Amino acid sequence: QLQLVESGGGLVQPGGSLRLSCAASGFTLGSYAIGWFRQAPGKEREGVSCIRFSGDSTNYADKGKGRFTISRDNAKNTVYLQMNSLKPEDTAIYYCAARRYSCSDNALIYNYWGQGTQVTVSS
Repeated sequence: QLQLVESGGGLVQPGGSLRLSCAASGFTLGSYAIGWFRQAPGKEREGVSCIRFSGDSTNYADKGKGRFTISRDNAKNTVYLQMNSLKPEDTAIYYCAARRYSCSDNALIYNYWGQGTQVTVSS
């Protein structure tokens, strides 16, 4: 069964850090771009970051630039999202998604999705 599983979410104070992981099972991530998306209560899902299958290209939404870093370890079949200097407005469920090769801002064309991990930034 093809599956993505996110982990690493939790409760953190403003200014804190979290590292999210997106692990694949049932398939190899090596030929897939991985995107991170998030959805806060009452808001639409939005893109956060993406990394191309080869790892040679990444992109970030303006909200996370300079604070978030996406990376991948194909040997571990895992993609990471390091989030620093977290703000209350970063509170959301974070999802990872996979599609062949290249990144896209269009969440609808990603083929595989995880169940999400909750990130809460609060004092």
